[in-house]
Amino acid sequence: MAIQVYSLGAAQEVTGSKHILEIDGKIYMIDCGAFQGKRSVADEKNRRMDIPHDKIQAVVLTHAHYDHCGLIPFLTKNGFTGNIYATPATRDLANLVMMDSARIQSRDAEYLRKQSTRKGEKFDWTPLFTEKDCVAADNQIISLSYNRKMFIAPNVQLEFFDAGHILGSAFANFTVYNQKKPETNFFRKLFSKSKDSPQKNDSINILYTGDLGRPSKPIIRDPATSVPPPDYIFLESTYGDRLHEGSEIAMKELKNVVRRAIDKKGKIIIPSFAIERTQELVYYLHLLVDQKKIPQIPIYIDSPMAVNATSIFQIHPECYDEEVHNAFLKHHKNPFGFGALNLVTSVEESKSLNEKEGPMIIISADGMCEAGRVVHHIANSISKPENTILIVGYMAENTLGRRIKDGAKEVKIMGDTYPVNASIETINAFSAHADYKEALEWLNKLDTSRLKKIFLVHGEKESQEFFKDFLHKNGYKHVQIVKYGETYSLT
Repeated sequence: MAIQVYSLGAAQEVTGSKHILEIDGKIYMIDCGAFQGKRSVADEKNRRMDIPHDKIQAVVLTHAHYDHCGLIPFLTKNGFTGNIYATPATRDLANLVMMDSARIQSRDAEYLRKQSTRKGEKFDWTPLFTEKDCVAADNQIISLSYNRKMFIAPNVQLEFFDAGHILGSAFANFTVYNQKKPETNFFRKLFSKSKDSPQKNDSINILYTGDLGRPSKPIIRDPATSVPPPDYIFLESTYGDRLHEGSEIAMKELKNVVRRAIDKKGKIIIPSFAIERTQELVYYLHLLVDQKKIPQIPIYIDSPMAVNATSIFQIHPECYDEEVHNAFLKHHKNPFGFGALNLVTSVEESKSLNEKEGPMIIISADGMCEAGRVVHHIANSISKPENTILIVGYMAENTLGRRIKDGAKEVKIMGDTYPVNASIETINAFSAHADYKEALEWLNKLDTSRLKKIFLVHGEKESQEFFKDFLHKNGYKHVQIVKYGETYSLT
């Protein structure tokens, strides 16, 4: 049995997750995400798929963030016809993310076409995929709930475990059986009711974390630790060199940001991913108002996708932690909405927010400020000193959000340059990714008796080097930083 692995994205960088598991020449792709960053570079990377589409046996999707699912319609459009495995909540959210991307690409193409016509230039940019391609991709998704085993090949078994990152996020555990075993033994394992792990010589467990969540986050459960003893772990390292603040500090800092903005009668613009982060912010703001720690001021969710995602949250209580489960199911309260909340869907209403005076809070996508309505809100607000831009999530290199977070004195938005006069605030406690200590605590709770190696993916180089050294010092001696396209043999 020959097993090889390599990555075609999220290798010494954070976005564009595409990891390849090759078993006896058959290829399984874990995630098929889009690159995010400088637009021309990201577009060029997203159009390059360094693997024949028809050679892929199956795709396993860990969760519905754009940098993990954003190129699935591009993959199917170009010839992939196999199954795509995901949890039920991930399937629903991924469809939303992919369709939203198709609509944005269509609008961008129309805008560029008009611009090129006006300038007398030849238009040569086309969308990666259309809404029709998203529908086709959705038809290939097979839903697999947490803690349910499924053979996706005669000798490959897949099982999802809750990753605690966003709604529906999962660790993907592959149990690869030795094909040389007699067929009768294989089918005895297939239909056996025993829950015992396969013997060491019979199988290999390969665990892909996708994005590892944090303990004690609101709404969703903590990352699972009762997983089969892994032989190999592919571990994300987004915050491999940073520590997060606790939820209590997050609440306190959010309270202080809101109060300062109220004193200045300004707007708070919060770039936020439509999935999980927006719902978490609403949950925290709801608590602060209920506890009378902040006055009730208008809060606008200006993202059609966030509005739709919130509806999906409401129909997947199987992913809730106990606190939200009790509030929502036992007491029939809605943790994702309250009196101050205004859901904005139309373009006209979104534009009208620019004419309104503060204090108010506008939560809008995209989370890295590269697309969507938040770009217009930032352009309208960033030069006014009474306003605040609040950063609550990771900003990839070469994005507008990263430039703002890093303290740029002026930024270019949609071709125009704006001085940065607004207050720039950052609250790290809202991150949905584990920091390096949280990742170690999670590792320490696993059964690592069979562990041969940890492969680090989904992180920038400096972060990964720090994390590798940190893991070494804490007893994990066999740690490998995965490089783009480099092949690693597991047997």
